[in-house]
Amino acid sequence: MLKQFAAALLVVALASFAFAQKNKAPAEKTISGIVTDAAGNPVPGAVVQLENMKTLQIRSFIARDKGDYIFQGLAADVDWQLKAMASGKTSKPRTISTFDTHAEVVVNLQLTE
Repeated sequence: MLKQFAAALLVVALASFAFAQKNKAPAEKTISGIVTDAAGNPVPGAVVQLENMKTLQIRSFIARDKGDYIFQGLAADVDWQLKAMASGKTSKPRTISTFDTHAEVVVNLQLTE
């Protein structure tokens, strides 16, 4: 009887460990999106800045022909702030929190006056 109880307890412990591993947050994050003007048209050549809110390091990406950008291999345990600039216009800063556990986050940025 004691061996059966111990075996059942071991099975429950292993199952809970496996379940905990599936719900683990990703180690890296990807942030991508499209930069548009006030009319919703893509803005190729816009500069997208991504700031690490822990170290204050800034990375830049120049939006491609369709206004798209991508930042890959980002630490998931850091808050990130994004903004875009082109022709004297900027977007509102957007923050991606560590509480967002998605491995891939899409943030579209719209330039305003």
